[in-house]
Amino acid sequence: MLLSNGNIYLDYNATTPIDPIVLEAMEPFYRSHFGNPSSSHSLGKYNRQAIDLAREQVAGLLGCSTENIIFTSGGSESNNMALKGIASRSSGRGQHIIVSSIEHPAILNVVKYLQHQGFRITYLPVNNQGVVSVEDLEEIITSKTILVSVMHANNEIGSIQPISELSEIAHAAGAVFHTDAAQSVGKIPVDVGELGCDLLSIAGHKMYAPKGVGAIYVKNGVDLEPLIHGANHEKGLRAGTENVAQIVGLGMAAEIARQKMESEMARQKNLRDRLQASLKQAFPEIRTNASSTPRLPNTLSVSFSTLNALDILSNFDEVMLSAGAACHSADGKGSGVLEAMHIPLNYQLGTIRISLGRFCEESHVSQASALLIQRITQLLEK
Repeated sequence: MLLSNGNIYLDYNATTPIDPIVLEAMEPFYRSHFGNPSSSHSLGKYNRQAIDLAREQVAGLLGCSTENIIFTSGGSESNNMALKGIASRSSGRGQHIIVSSIEHPAILNVVKYLQHQGFRITYLPVNNQGVVSVEDLEEIITSKTILVSVMHANNEIGSIQPISELSEIAHAAGAVFHTDAAQSVGKIPVDVGELGCDLLSIAGHKMYAPKGVGAIYVKNGVDLEPLIHGANHEKGLRAGTENVAQIVGLGMAAEIARQKMESEMARQKNLRDRLQASLKQAFPEIRTNASSTPRLPNTLSVSFSTLNALDILSNFDEVMLSAGAACHSADGKGSGVLEAMHIPLNYQLGTIRISLGRFCEESHVSQASALLIQRITQLLEK
């Protein structure tokens, strides 16, 4: 994506721009359609119908019924609702929770909180491609396990987890299965029936909707304790007057994603693979992370052994991307994801993540590749 100042945006896993069609759909609800959707007059009814349509659109993307979709403020709230909601209602049966070792902080920090509340947390390891083992889960899970949470696709390296097999193991043990799908929804097919999950989290700003809106899929029969108590909004699971404009935006984003999914997957994978090849040709020694496992078509994580990612990105706004290790040069700590994969620390600290999106054109990626190669070459020659 080419920004107005000429810089190229390649950080779509961090956040996406709002699709203009989404913005157009939202705009009337900030102006004339301002009614409370719980009101009985025509303005309220119009907004209730708009929410109902958005719920249909999100449900259509996930392959579920509208009654299973609860709107939230984003992925973090959805994750908190899933983990704390199950922990609160199921603690009498057991207090064991299993999560993968490469989860987003929106999961890891929740289970740290639950650990302080007396729950026992087990972290599933991953292999050197960033994928958990089905056999490991079979060995770790017990009759006291109440919840298993494994992200669908990793935000740093793009690795995709075997969710359907994992959820089957969880159910055989009597546990609820949750997946954080913030990075996968809208990028690859996500069908809750095929995945077999009981709970699934969505973040709007990862799929061209605004920040501050998300959703959680709740399978029929799953009993959650609400995080927010109040009036009976969202089937009593999420009190508070609905943010109509942003919910409409999320619905429209889901509809666009459903329509463009197949073509965008192929297009972005082609661009990603060409970028990967050009970097590999220029720097044969680089490590490409999660390259031997299914991964998101838009995500490229590469590591340098002798460079620090922060040096690559410092004062380099011509191409906007992320330090894949989220590292801190002051304390020498690398990425928890790459550490779990047993990537050496020097490679962790030299990791950059490039993530493409809907508004990336071939010319933008080619230009970014040339600029990035030039930047890295200059640093290597110092």
